[in-house]
Amino acid sequence: MIVKYFELKNKKIDKNRFFLLYGNNKGLVEEVINNILKPALPKNIYNYEETEIINNIDIIKENIHNKSFFEQEKLIIIKRTSDKILKIIEEIINDDIEDITIILVSETLEKKSKLRNFFEKNNKTICIPFYEDNNQTLNSIVQNFLKKNEVKLSQQNINIIIERSRGDRRNLNNELIKIENLIKTRKIININEILKITNLSENYHVSELVDNSLAKNKIKTLNIINENIFSSEDCVMILRVFLTKLKRLLKIKSEQLKNDNIEKIISTIKPPIFWKEKEIVKQQAKIWNLSNIQDLMIKTNRIELLVKKNPSSSIFLVTDFLLENAL
Repeated sequence: MIVKYFELKNKKIDKNRFFLLYGNNKGLVEEVINNILKPALPKNIYNYEETEIINNIDIIKENIHNKSFFEQEKLIIIKRTSDKILKIIEEIINDDIEDITIILVSETLEKKSKLRNFFEKNNKTICIPFYEDNNQTLNSIVQNFLKKNEVKLSQQNINIIIERSRGDRRNLNNELIKIENLIKTRKIININEILKITNLSENYHVSELVDNSLAKNKIKTLNIINENIFSSEDCVMILRVFLTKLKRLLKIKSEQLKNDNIEKIISTIKPPIFWKEKEIVKQQAKIWNLSNIQDLMIKTNRIELLVKKNPSSSIFLVTDFLLENAL
């Protein structure tokens, strides 16, 4: 059955034994596990990755069947799960083993996911989706923090903190911890101190930098470059990600020659494009044609050779390349 995360506080979850938590909001997933599920569920906790279970099924079978006087009840948390683990979970549910609770944690699961469908439709299971926080939710978290700590911040400073969290409450909580340490000696913080202690470079990914360059978002591309300190090794990685995304774009444009339904192409292309990327990929598909993409792939390879031959100039070569393509 489907349950909203905020409904968990009002449910007797200790009677439920199988949970699926999925979505990109990792910060909220962690909060729900630590603050709601763990306190209400068995205290003997075992953590696994899906790959550990898939590669050695005996691990979970031994954990489930082996009981001791001191560990009558067990909570098993399995992270990075996918449809691959469904058969194993079905067997465990069918065996009706007592004193075992299992929490599966997944990233985004499409509607056609067999694992998601199973947990949504089965009365013995609970399926909890976790969607990305919006600015209103993040603003509320900051306001509650400020009220609790009796600190005053302007809305401008609050907006900066939220922007630097990149829509992720885990990043936001990390930034608030930094502020909490700072306010031990003062109750008023200015904008320069906010800029100094918050670290945007931890939250921007190379993938986002490349996506914005290819989407010709010059201002966003420049902001990401200015907020990061890249090494020569980073520059090589950026170019390889750039080339990978160009190959994906080439595939999309090739498919468009057969079928002009860009929504369908993006939804069915392999490897899959996560929902968070879909809009910016659409922008890229509108901007670039097959000939331009092929020329840019050749240029990217040339820049990579130059970077490897001239590591001392690598940062200038790559930033110029990214900004040139963002124009």
